[in-house]
Amino acid sequence: MSTPVRTITLPLVGPYDLGEVALMGFGHRDESAFDGVMRLAFCTDALDAQVGVEVRQTDDALALTVQGDGDLAAIAAQVARIVSADHDGDAWAAVCAADPVLARVHEAAPGFRPSNFSSPYEAAVWAVLSARRARRQGIVLRRRLSEQHGAVFELAGRGEAALPLPAQLLELEAFPGLPADRIPRLHAIARAALDGMLDVRRLVAMTPTDAMLEMQRLPGIGPFYSALIVIRACGLADVLSTQEEHTRAAVEALYGLDHAPGDAELAEIAEAWRPFRTWAAVALRAVGSRLGAHNAA
Repeated sequence: MSTPVRTITLPLVGPYDLGEVALMGFGHRDESAFDGVMRLAFCTDALDAQVGVEVRQTDDALALTVQGDGDLAAIAAQVARIVSADHDGDAWAAVCAADPVLARVHEAAPGFRPSNFSSPYEAAVWAVLSARRARRQGIVLRRRLSEQHGAVFELAGRGEAALPLPAQLLELEAFPGLPADRIPRLHAIARAALDGMLDVRRLVAMTPTDAMLEMQRLPGIGPFYSALIVIRACGLADVLSTQEEHTRAAVEALYGLDHAPGDAELAEIAEAWRPFRTWAAVALRAVGSRLGAHNAA
């Protein structure tokens, strides 16, 4: 049976550059070149199918070519969350214009927006696979696991593999390169996903603090990874994470501080970033390095 192919478009509001999003480098994504197509392979939020999506940008929209089953509108909404096309870019530009440092960051990359995890389930799996190993090793391990136990899609001439669905992950008893103690952790994540604990709507309905504490009930998930799961898989645009040391370093450099800011000082500086504190923190890290020390405030 051939894989169904469907198309749908996502409208864009404000400056947007798909190339910036695709090349950002986040989690298991580590593209070094952009040919006009962002290739995504993931488990649907409903956890009932794996899909492959080719994302292309027109002037004011993203054109999606979707392979696989599942509700098309729901898949499009999930893609919008993954590529941060679900927020008002004009409002983001206005926030940047009001802050001298963010203004320079935005000028360097007007269409930059964060790339996010496909889902809390996939973020939690990444946390287990990547813990205590180099990111490159985690990327290779995830790809092999997805190719052998997930689903592979041919997207614009290149194969992309989606993670196993939770039910498939529960069948995993061992995997080369994966320590034996990680298997029970992956099984716990799979069961939590099937029980609805990792449902995006459920997590978004909670306060970010409560949601992160709940994620820490999962074996192997500490404060850092719980923040990634809640903030960068649910697509929350206005949560300031205190778990990301690279943010402190970027603020220190770009705001001309002579020290790494503590939680209180970081929160005070970030007040000017509302309602895009997540986006601002990510942009400072991802784009700020292009400015050079001489541009620091």
